[in-house]
Amino acid sequence: MRKKLPVGIENFAEFLTEDFYYVDKTMFIAKLLENWGKVNLFTRPRRFGKTLNMSMLKYFFEVGGDPALFDGLKITRERDLCEKYMGKFPVISISLKSVDGLDFRAACAALCRLIGNEALRFSFLSESDKLSSDDKELYNGLTVIKDGKFLMTDDILVDSLKTLSQLLYKHYGRKVILLIDEYDVPLDKAFQAGYYDKMVSLIRNLLGNALKTNDSLYFAVLTGCLRISKESIFTGLNNLKVHTISDVRYDEFFGFTNADVDEILVFYGLTSYKDVIRNWYDGYRFGDTDVYCPWDVINYCDELLADPEAEPENYWANTSGNDLIRRLLKMANKTTRNEIEQLINGETITKPIRQELTYRDIEDSIDNIWSVLYSTGYLTQRGRLPGKQMKLSLPNREVRELFIDLVKGWFEETTLADSGRINWFCSAFMAGDVVTIQKMLQDYLWDSISVRDTAARTNMKENFYHGMLLGLLQSQGTWSVQSNAENGIGYSDISICTPERTGIVIELKYAHDGNLERACREAVEQIGERKYDEGLKRRGMNKIIKYGIAFYEKNCMVDMK
Repeated sequence: MRKKLPVGIENFAEFLTEDFYYVDKTMFIAKLLENWGKVNLFTRPRRFGKTLNMSMLKYFFEVGGDPALFDGLKITRERDLCEKYMGKFPVISISLKSVDGLDFRAACAALCRLIGNEALRFSFLSESDKLSSDDKELYNGLTVIKDGKFLMTDDILVDSLKTLSQLLYKHYGRKVILLIDEYDVPLDKAFQAGYYDKMVSLIRNLLGNALKTNDSLYFAVLTGCLRISKESIFTGLNNLKVHTISDVRYDEFFGFTNADVDEILVFYGLTSYKDVIRNWYDGYRFGDTDVYCPWDVINYCDELLADPEAEPENYWANTSGNDLIRRLLKMANKTTRNEIEQLINGETITKPIRQELTYRDIEDSIDNIWSVLYSTGYLTQRGRLPGKQMKLSLPNREVRELFIDLVKGWFEETTLADSGRINWFCSAFMAGDVVTIQKMLQDYLWDSISVRDTAARTNMKENFYHGMLLGLLQSQGTWSVQSNAENGIGYSDISICTPERTGIVIELKYAHDGNLERACREAVEQIGERKYDEGLKRRGMNKIIKYGIAFYEKNCMVDMK
């Protein structure tokens, strides 16, 4: 029976027990021990395997773990390492991604619940003959529940991870490994909900106690999307080693390498889809390694096994609200809009990158938003320059399509807000005012972010202009506006029926050679040759106005017949 694809599986043990396909990243363990760090922070975008790697570390190091989980995996070739480290340590493992709440007290309750449940995994501590009665009282403070709620005080909460480490150290006589996944999520949630300062103080004290003044700690690993500045969270933590997406160490252990993807496609008989998968989901650059987004590859392969005709989708892009891009568009001046346009059209931009920010810093400047877009995977680097400057681009088609969709939404929102201007523009179509139409359309093009896809088929190059014009004309609630409707002996680009019984038919052309006049003439001629007006006449329109519109980058020409 063929191994199942692990869609959404983040528990390492399930790969063996449920026979899932596993891309072997176990040499991450050896690299981590070789490049020793007391406290290690790995920042990577979401859905690139952070949580699975943390689960792997837990199952490898934890006392009482099942060594059979690692049978046949690369780490078992390191026999001396396995003999020394496998199954030898108490492990505290938590993920902060569930720490959320509408206010600070609700978030504190979620954090108490999370740490309390982790403490309950070690219920044997309440009976341990290695612990004193005072120690057991401390343990009871972490786990006591009333009416379904953990009753930790604030003082107990900020000491909780350190306290649990000390108790486990006393019981086992071995120092503790601490794993904290998604450490920055509570800060993001708090910033959005308005209690950021309180959450910063809580997380700073919790992590400071656990990581900085904890003699029971062997080493710690934290993961997150952003490297939060030391002044904000890691104050005084001098033993922190940070590994961002720019660093060359560990670059192959998060995400799928080209070799990983080749093996998957061979295993499932999907090698014919390699180019599509590369185009849509490859393109990230971590350190010196090109990587694919694992979430995308796994989901698309799973779809292909069920339907060989399945089209690629925006799997990764649709797992977030994508608010960062909306913030960028909201703040964008003309220069920034031009830079977004460059990115969408496959070009690079050069920006200074700050990888140490607070959430409050993000909207202080557009440059900070560029930095966060890079750290969170919306942009990737195509070259480093002096002064922390980087050449940035969109990594692949998936992210490009996301940008295009959000740009379209931004354009419609900003243009439709100016109802007087848009009504004037639409009334010009009814009046046959070619001069006004062309001037105002040119202004809209200048204000917008255009998309020029040189790789697209000829008939696809008009899509951006088509969508933009369609959105403008659909603002008229009394008009019946159709796109690609069957009229005459073909499909007209845009056809309109108005209450005044005036029909409007519009044909669009993209002037590939820049000859707007010729493209415009061809558009008008096509309306007559294919009798696009016939459909409007059958729908009761007494008067038909025919427009040919040609575009080339941010220029246009309008003709009427």
